Amino acid sequence: MKDTFVLGIDLGTQGVRAMVANLRGEVIVEEKEDIRFSLQEGRRFEQDPREWWEKTERCVAKTLAAFSALGYPLTSLRAISCDSTSGTVVPVDAQGQPLMHALMYNDSRAQEEAHIVNEAAQDFTERLGYRFDPSFALCKVLWLKRNLPEIFEKAAYFLHPTDYLVGHLTGVFGISDISNTLKMGYDLMEKRWPSFIEEKLGIPLQKLPKVVKSGEVIGTLSLSLARTWGLSPQTFVVSGATDGTAAFYASGATRPGDVSSTLGTTLVVRSISEHHVKDPLGRVYCHLHPEGFWLPGGASNTGGECLTHFFPEANLAEWDERVALLSLPTGLIVYPMVRKGERFPFAHPEAEFFSLGERKDDLEFYAACLEGVGYVERYGFELLERLGATRIQRVFVSGSGAKSPIWRKIRANILGLPLYLPRFPDAALGACIMAACPLFGGISQAAQNMVHVVAQEEPDPALSVLYGEKYQRFVEECAKRGYIKST
Repeated sequence: MKDTFVLGIDLGTQGVRAMVANLRGEVIVEEKEDIRFSLQEGRRFEQDPREWWEKTERCVAKTLAAFSALGYPLTSLRAISCDSTSGTVVPVDAQGQPLMHALMYNDSRAQEEAHIVNEAAQDFTERLGYRFDPSFALCKVLWLKRNLPEIFEKAAYFLHPTDYLVGHLTGVFGISDISNTLKMGYDLMEKRWPSFIEEKLGIPLQKLPKVVKSGEVIGTLSLSLARTWGLSPQTFVVSGATDGTAAFYASGATRPGDVSSTLGTTLVVRSISEHHVKDPLGRVYCHLHPEGFWLPGGASNTGGECLTHFFPEANLAEWDERVALLSLPTGLIVYPMVRKGERFPFAHPEAEFFSLGERKDDLEFYAACLEGVGYVERYGFELLERLGATRIQRVFVSGSGAKSPIWRKIRANILGLPLYLPRFPDAALGACIMAACPLFGGISQAAQNMVHVVAQEEPDPALSVLYGEKYQRFVEECAKRGYIKST
């Protein structure tokens, strides 16, 4: 199997990436194509699906040309999978032709429809433990029904971008996956579309796609594309996921008790749990793992953005080196919010920045911001466990913040857990891992073979005790301000 390769396609807001990797997770080639068209006005954000496919075709062709130029036979590429944005919707006809621009994941025009959906889905949301947001796909479909009835009636399917690409790859439209369909209202516990969608919202279930597990073979590449790209007509097309879920599969988390913690502009965590997690306060929602586990998690409004906000001109790598020479913990306790309002690990619209202690200088404040994000992260982990998730034992870190050795050290000691940095925690590699599922017999086995840890940070017991004391003061201050409520 050493001469076997897979292709991952990552369709994002700003462009398409295509990547070829082998079954050891080594990236052979990757190419990009920018997406130019976006229509943004108020709460509306649209893109043209035709450009998605046009740029995908071009990007894949470039990738395969580069792959072939390295001397690899195109017939050694065995499978393809895709990922894309979560909550984006495009209505298509029976031939898969889009009937209008896609309503993007951050399009929030369906404010009124969200209220209608949540009222209709009350029993469903109480059982699953999350509510429908205006950005959710189902709310957008209801908006189309109420505002563009002609398009709604003409639509054969309401698809997500991943589904749209899969349709073009196979020639068969109307198939989706358990990751993308969460925001369309698919019942991940019962494995079916719930009846309220048709009975109370008037959306025919036949207009919603058939749902399969991520990593499941959907079919083979269409003959026309196989000829155009020079690939075998027996190339598998494998069901994909949202971009966040694809990145999770590339993180290295593979078993209950593992958590993927992505620290970029914001902090996003997702763990693997043996148990479904329901949060009555709406801070946490659960994806379904293809192997039957649950993936509870949430996204904070805090994260690396605090550094670019408070230190806009700083060379962050140099500041990190200076922090490494400090005696830690700092004398400050900082909640490093940039804007007002938090969604995870607590939901509070008025939550805002605070700092306790007398600041010595900017360097101490910089280090305290690193610590503050770690406190938020620890509270998020503890929240997941209190809600019933499997106890967290390993933390796989990614995002720009994970590249900082001192920040990894601070986080490991605040959490009291080992941190693992994977070599390539990227959604495109996650798509490659999903493509490899039929070759390995499952996504966990594929990830174990294709994800490689390049750095590990173990907590220091003495420093963890000191950080534990500081963390308790952080929690007490949050409770004092009313940010933390009982679960």
